[in-house]
Amino acid sequence: MRRKDREVTDPKELLLMIAECKVCRIATQDEEGLYIVPLNFGYLYHDEKLTLFLHSAKEGRKVNAFSKNDKIAFEMDYEHRLIEGDIACKYGYTFKSIIGNGQISVVDNAEEKKKALSVLMKHQTGKDFSFDDNTANSVLVYKINVSNFTGKQN
Repeated sequence: MRRKDREVTDPKELLLMIAECKVCRIATQDEEGLYIVPLNFGYLYHDEKLTLFLHSAKEGRKVNAFSKNDKIAFEMDYEHRLIEGDIACKYGYTFKSIIGNGQISVVDNAEEKKKALSVLMKHQTGKDFSFDDNTANSVLVYKINVSNFTGKQN
């Protein structure tokens, strides 16, 4: 990271930042080129490993892309505010963001899939949900095993 003065390295602070984000943008590549898609997500952090969970329809460009290329990048951000200046070059922006890389895979195990959906809904709503087999089978659930991530704030 070029601006080390803005880097966030403390794992507790990084997790607080992730907790505030509700949308994660996933970048991949397919035969049409680069592709980025915003998705709601949930997450678990255990034994210093971050795992993101996403849900999706069962077909579409992202489904095809993820099935052919499991390497992804992701980004999430929040707390945006314009900093005004007296001239254009003095304007700026405050923000907090997380970026990272990982490997995406479909969650096939029924119990793991239901747990992942519960984790996602808890993060999005703050409420506990449970899922039956029919509901869980109506969507695809993806798991991202995060290989690295970092935070930045201004």
